[in-house]
Parts: sequence; structure tokens; C-alpha cells
Amino acid sequence: MANASSIYHEAIKALANDAVGHGKLAAPDAHAFLDNPLCGDCVEMQVMLRSGAITALMHQVRGCLLCRAAAALIGKHAVGAALADIERISAGVTQLLQHETAAPAGWEELAVFAPVHGHPSRYQCVQLPFQALLAALQSAAD
Repeated sequence: MANASSIYHEAIKALANDAVGHGKLAAPDAHAFLDNPLCGDCVEMQVMLRSGAITALMHQVRGCLLCRAAAALIGKHAVGAALADIERISAGVTQLLQHETAAPAGWEELAVFAPVHGHPSRYQCVQLPFQALLAALQSAAD
């Protein structure tokens, strides 16, 4: 098992600091706010959609490096994706964390979270932004 400090490596720090997609949309088509009361991470995802695909995305995260880095990766890669795509990616993140599988195709950069495997208390930190994006997309589909 990796030690706790190895999960906060330089690539994670760089993603969290880049904060791609951080901010607010003026008039989002859908949004969701989720929090993890166990650690205090909070994520709000806002999306603009056309024909079910994300055309713009912004997020606000108050959380640890892992949560902020995951949201930044979403900010980098989610535009153009639809609900089914994000469901596939979210399931891939879960598999990566729990079973050390490869990162989902097209989102290979998620491999930066591989060292989190073996730290189950940190899985939710990585998953929360994906869950918030899914909630936003599902609310738009309803």
C-alpha cells in the first residue's frame, strides 16, 4: 500500500492549482451541489447543454487537493461529453480507485489518481466531483 504522502504527488498538486473550469456560469442549464460531511469537501457543478452534450462547465470546490484535482480534470475533459459518457467515466474512476484498473479511454490523465488505491477513506474525495457532475446532468435529463 502506498503511503499517504504519495497520493498528494506533484501531478495532483499541479492539477489542483491549475483549477481548470473553476468559477460560475452566468446562466447554467443545470447544476448540482454535493458535499462529503465526513471530510468537508463541497462541490458545485454547473453546466450548459446542447442536445444533451456539455457545451460549457464550471465548478466551485471547497476541498482537499484530490477533490480539486478531480474537478480540474473534469474541467479539462468534460466539454462535449453527454450523460452516458460521464456515467462511463465515473464508473471507470471507481474501478481505478478500488481495483487499480486502467484509466478510462480518453481520460488517461485520471491515472494520476492510481496511488489513491489502497486509501478507501480518500476515494470519495476523487469521486465527489464526478458525482456532482452526474447529478447536474441527471437533473437536466429529468
